Parts: sequence; C-alpha cells; structure tokens
Amino acid sequence: MALSLTTTQNAIGSTSLPQTTATAPRLQSVDALRGAIMIIMAIDHIRDFINRDAMQFLPTDLTRTTTALFFSRWITHFCAPVFMLTAGIGAFLWMQRGHRTKSELSRFLITRGIWLAVLEITVLRFIYFFQVSYHDSIVILLILWAIGLSMIVLAGLVHLPTRVLLPLSIVLIVTHNLFDPIQATRFGRAAFLWDILHQQGLFTFLGVNFVTGYPILPWFAVMACGYCMGNVFLWDPARRQRFFLRLGIALTLAFILIRAVNIYGDPVPWTHQSTALFTVLSFLNTNKYPPSLLFLLMTLGPAIASLSWLDRQRFSEANPLIVFGRVPFLYYAAHFLLAHLAEVLLAFIRYGRTSWLFLPPPSMGSPAEIFPPNFGYPLWVVYAVWIAILVILYPVCLWFSRLKKRRHDWWLSYL
Repeated sequence: MALSLTTTQNAIGSTSLPQTTATAPRLQSVDALRGAIMIIMAIDHIRDFINRDAMQFLPTDLTRTTTALFFSRWITHFCAPVFMLTAGIGAFLWMQRGHRTKSELSRFLITRGIWLAVLEITVLRFIYFFQVSYHDSIVILLILWAIGLSMIVLAGLVHLPTRVLLPLSIVLIVTHNLFDPIQATRFGRAAFLWDILHQQGLFTFLGVNFVTGYPILPWFAVMACGYCMGNVFLWDPARRQRFFLRLGIALTLAFILIRAVNIYGDPVPWTHQSTALFTVLSFLNTNKYPPSLLFLLMTLGPAIASLSWLDRQRFSEANPLIVFGRVPFLYYAAHFLLAHLAEVLLAFIRYGRTSWLFLPPPSMGSPAEIFPPNFGYPLWVVYAVWIAILVILYPVCLWFSRLKKRRHDWWLSYL
C-alpha cells in the first residue's frame, strides 16, 4: 500500500489511499483508528444525556467524581484530536488522487468546511436540543464547527511548503498556552473573535447567542500536522510503522515529563490528592477547551503509536472499526439522535408524559429545577444504552458504507 493506492475523503475526513485499480487494497489503519474513537465517543455523549451525575457535576471534578466516571470521560478525550489529525491526513491523500493541485484542495476544504459549520448550527443543533427556533436560545459551536473552520484555515495553509507548515504548526501547538491569560474582553467589540479562536465564551450575532464550545486554536494546527503527516503514508509499510511507533512513544514520554515538571503546558497544574489513585487522576486531568499542549501530547501520542499496530492488521470489510470509521458523519449525527431519543424514552417510561419530556436535560442547559430530583440514571445504564446504540447503528452504517463503495455520486462525499 504505497503510491499505487488512491484516496477519498468524506465530510469529516474519512480516508482511503489511492488505487489505480478497483481491486487494489484500501488503507485500513486510519479508518480503523477513526472507527475505534467513534465507538468510544458515544459513551460520553450518552452520559451527557442520561447519567444522573452528569446533571450535577463534571466527571473530572476530583472533589465529587468516581474513578469509573472519571475514566468514562477521560477515555473519550482521544476522539477530537484523532478527528482533527485524520482530517488533515485525509486532505493530503485526497490531493494525491488524480494529481490534484493545491488550489483544488483549497476549494475542497473550503466547501467541506462551510458545509460542516452549517450542519453544526442547523441539523446538529436540532438533534442536540430538539429546537427549531433560534429565539431566546443558544447555539453551541462544537466539534463539527471546529473541524469546519479548521478546514477553511487549512485551505490557506496548504499553500505553504511542508518544511514551513510543519514547524509552524508545532510552534502553535507548543506555545498557544502562553495566550491563556489573555481575556476576550481586552479586544472590545472584536472579543467574539478571541472566543472563536482561543477562549470559551458567549457572543451574540444577529440576535442569536453563540457559545464557543471548541475554540479552534490549536485545533487547526493539529489538522495541519495531519496534512503534513500524510506524506508518511506514501512510505513503504515497514518504514511508516516504525515511524508511527517511535513518534507516538516520544509524544507520550514528552507528556509524562512535561506534566511531571508541572510548570507549563496546561492551565491547571496537577496536585497531590487524598489517595495515590486520585493523584494519578489529577495528573491525567488536562484541559480540552482549548486543548492544552499536554492534552494533545497525552492523546495524540498513544493514538499515533496505535497506527503502527493497526497498519499491520488486515480487517474484514464488515469489521465494526472499518464500518464506523468509513461513515463518520452518518454515525456522528445518528448516535447523537439515538442518545437523545433514549433519554426521552427512558424519561417517559419512568415519569410518563411531562412538560419537560422533550426539553434538553440539565446537562445540556435546561434549568434543573423543572426536572425531578435526582433525574438521570446510573453509569451502568449509560453503558447498556451505548451497546444498544452500537447494535442499532452497525447495520445502518454497514449498508451506507457499501453504498458509498458502489456509487460515487458527488453528494455522497458530503455525508
């Protein structure tokens, strides 16, 4: 699987290496990695909708959390960095098919980026909240928004030589925590730009309140690193597998070392806790919004190292990792919809018809006072619903994956 392969990319970065014949093998490692983190991702989103503790406190609040709850959240930290990295890889590999130019790649990234940003504030917003009106409500700009804007930024960055783009991206990732003390209020009327770029915040545009859940710095730098890493997939398998393993281990060791020094790399230093286990949890508890240097080292290191192992495997086309990894947008939207419907169904079974039945739960912004005391369900219910949703989604995603393999209609690339 080297230069004789070809690549495609769907709306949020699904990739296959280019092939000169219809029977040439498809690169599976990136699909499998994406599929794995998408399976894991659903745990956190289901927890947001139905877990009792999610209605009351953050799972990373070491004063209230449990080990199981903390790791149910922590394991999903790998998802967003892998999305960004593989979207960048996919952008590079898409350009290789048919010897496309960087100008064509830029147009591709801009159109996909705009499409994802629009989906975030329309379709996905409805799925999150079951709301159509924008009056007296909020729009939370989440991962699709961040991926979309990062693609638009990458559309300009791809015109830089790799020898310039790669070190520039690394510098942004390493140094962006220096900007943490800067508050958006410093910029006056332009404060919303800082909210979009580097600080979670709320701003109003055309009468609609927007919350920047995913500031895009340094996400677009991670995507740019993925774009530069795309060159590695043109190496022979043995060489790239060694590279992924060594790079992944190096990044992981860098996380351990920098975190142990406890001076730079995350806004919140780790502290000694009441037990050794909770001290470890404090060590792992890094900042995601925006992702700190340590957050990215902690997640991207193991993820890149796993590519070395995944690249050695040969997966069945029906393997869930491959199936879910090749239809990421369909899976993403559908699993959110099923999670929200599960919350409504469980509430109906437990409480019957109520005025709040179709309102988003307190964890999604509704006032806790209008819900019953101790609303929500134990963590084991989260995992039961997670398994049920995966079982429901698998045949749907398998069908759509096979449809995309058979057909090459332009609109399929947006799904």
